Amino acid sequence: MAADAIVKPTSLAGHYAGVASRTGAYVVDGFVSVAVYTVGVAGVRFLLDLVLDVKPPDKGSPIWLVGFVVWQFVYLAGCWGTSGKTPGNAMLGIRVVRGNGHELGLRRAIVRTIVYPFSFLFCGVGLIGVVIGKHRRALHDVAAGSVVVYDWDARAARLRFLARRTDAQTPGG
Repeated sequence: MAADAIVKPTSLAGHYAGVASRTGAYVVDGFVSVAVYTVGVAGVRFLLDLVLDVKPPDKGSPIWLVGFVVWQFVYLAGCWGTSGKTPGNAMLGIRVVRGNGHELGLRRAIVRTIVYPFSFLFCGVGLIGVVIGKHRRALHDVAAGSVVVYDWDARAARLRFLARRTDAQTPGG
């Protein structure tokens, strides 16, 4: 293969994220948020029972369901509002931004979080835009004026990795 025929990797940063990336991030976030909530509930139950000598509510109590809904809201709105990424988004290299590419902001993140469950109602009708839309926006994206874009630049990451390796190989580095 000739040197001029080598295809250089291009960045996907800024392109609209597809169904697979968004679904993967959703699955990762599901595991992460449930795991963190479960550990938190265990800690609260421990504190109530052992330290404060108060009988905690049973595991099937509606208070834990309400707590879970509140936790999900804080988890999603907080992550999207502060960095534009949940842990699942970060792992899959995607970010939630406004339609013009600027940071989402807390107000829009709250709107997106409130509308998010409605995208899944009625057999996922609110998600059709992710599959067929030009900007791949779901119902909650339209409501918040947001888009989900790739935020990971493979070429830049490789250059950072190589720079780090070079620094580590130098004497005294």
